Amino acid sequence: MGFRRWSTYRLATAAGAFTNSVFGLIKAYITIGAIGAAGGSLAGYDAATGATYAWLVQALIAPVNIFGWQELALRIRSGDVAVDLARPVDPQLAYLAADLGRAAYSFIPRGAPPLLVGAAVTGLTLPTSPLPYVLGAISVWLAVMLSFACQWLVNLAAFWLLDLRGVRTLYMAVSSVLSGMMVPVHWFPGWLSTVAAWTPGPSLIQAPIDVVTARADGVDALAIMGTQAVWLVAMLAVGQLVFLAGTRKLVVQGG
Repeated sequence: MGFRRWSTYRLATAAGAFTNSVFGLIKAYITIGAIGAAGGSLAGYDAATGATYAWLVQALIAPVNIFGWQELALRIRSGDVAVDLARPVDPQLAYLAADLGRAAYSFIPRGAPPLLVGAAVTGLTLPTSPLPYVLGAISVWLAVMLSFACQWLVNLAAFWLLDLRGVRTLYMAVSSVLSGMMVPVHWFPGWLSTVAAWTPGPSLIQAPIDVVTARADGVDALAIMGTQAVWLVAMLAVGQLVFLAGTRKLVVQGG
């Protein structure tokens, strides 16, 4: 149902793909310029791999949904969440399933155009063996579910706050940096790398790109995916506990 719902927004999808491609051009050339200014290599990235990273980020923005959603928060504010509670399915599981459908749809129409533009303009440096792509696909799906789990918690703040704009803006700003969406996490100074390592941020963007480009392979790739899985289980569990706490204080007009 999530796949079918999002597949109806075709003009919005086309506009998003165009925007991602334009920003991909800007980001790729800024990345290439930064690497050139550093002497042609920066934290293991050269111009080609740096541009590839920028294009992969643009391809993952929509599926991973780094900018978030607020549907649950709006339903909490309106009281419509009471309908979700009355349904014979766990609300968190239902929303997760719908989000997976959204991500499945957005992979090709939102993810492919930036990669095609990148291949034509700057070229892409990608592995030639199939294993990184198989592991990368698993890593991307872990990132999609982890992003949902984080956004679920942000939405649940609506049980206690009247306005979520500040919380959503803060989350988007922090996650955009710590996920590696702006620049690779490997470029961070030591103190910021430590901060990022104690958050699920790098598991959203940096991790799947490291796996699919074979920057991390073999045991290292499995370790990265294991970290993603641990964060996913932890965030989903916390989300369940916070949701239960919120429903205990929920008051809907009429009972």
